[in-house]
This record gives sequence, C-alpha cells and structure tokens, in this order.
Amino acid sequence: MADNSDSESLVLTPNEVRRMLSCSRSVVYHALRTGTIPSIRISPRKIIIPKQRFLAWLNEGGGNNLHPQK
Repeated sequence: MADNSDSESLVLTPNEVRRMLSCSRSVVYHALRTGTIPSIRISPRKIIIPKQRFLAWLNEGGGNNLHPQK
C-alpha cells in the first residue's frame, strides 16, 4: 500500500496553510479570495493550494503581506 503522507502531497488545504502560517481562518480565506495566496477553486466549496506555488510565494516573502496595513 502506498504511503500518502503530507510531505508527499502536491496540494495543501486552507486549514493546513492556516496551521503553517499560525494565523486565523478568516485571514487565510481573505488571502485566498483576494489572490494573495495562490490557490485553485475546484468546486464552490473546495479550494486547494498547490504546495510548490505556496512554498515559492512564502519564500518570496508572501507571508509579510497577509495582514492589511493600518
């Protein structure tokens, strides 16, 4: 049987991204809606985040732009 561990997954869920960034659900979904975090909506209720695109975005400093400036 194949091992389907998270380290081998090609996509992340919004909840996995939330845990990785240590931020609230609303911040993650706002960033997904506005395109700040790269994502693909595969149905009205399902969003996936390509892992490599997310990690590239994060390495480029993308996490610095999650919270709006006041």
